[in-house]
Amino acid sequence: MASGYDGVFGAFPYAFRSSESRLFKLYVVASALAVGLIALLVGIALVVLIGETAAVQGGSLTLSRSFYVVIGLLVILPAVAPVLLVARRRRKNVDSSGRHEAALAVAGFCFLLSLYLGLVASMPETFVIDGETVTRPAPSGLFAPVIVGLYAIPAVLSWVVPLAGAGLVAAAHRLFG
Repeated sequence: MASGYDGVFGAFPYAFRSSESRLFKLYVVASALAVGLIALLVGIALVVLIGETAAVQGGSLTLSRSFYVVIGLLVILPAVAPVLLVARRRRKNVDSSGRHEAALAVAGFCFLLSLYLGLVASMPETFVIDGETVTRPAPSGLFAPVIVGLYAIPAVLSWVVPLAGAGLVAAAHRLFG
């Protein structure tokens, strides 16, 4: 068994080089950028949380700090999964059809979109920024019906939207793999 990459970071260039699907190559680049941005945002949020709670000793704060990392991983894993699946199949010389790679790319893009849609669904009707009460924008334009539907989802259930996107990645792998 020939080793073509070392770990997660090496899987991205390996999958990009070995894939024959242009759509999948585009996904490799887009997911690398998205995962980098997500990791940066989670890292900044963790630093802010630690800074705000540095004087407080352990207990539930340690748990909430760990929770940030776990949530970050749960957001990143479905975005990275298509790249890892294709890299592994290519490394082991398992037949990886262009349909499989394209389906994983489409599902991966849908997952990235579902992250944004989940954020829209979680937006409260009103919130306070710098002491000023702000209301979320009214839906308008071509996608107004979609936004209305997302606003109708209770904020505590907004995690269902990215979960559906992650399920789509798994379904694409099972159906086309």
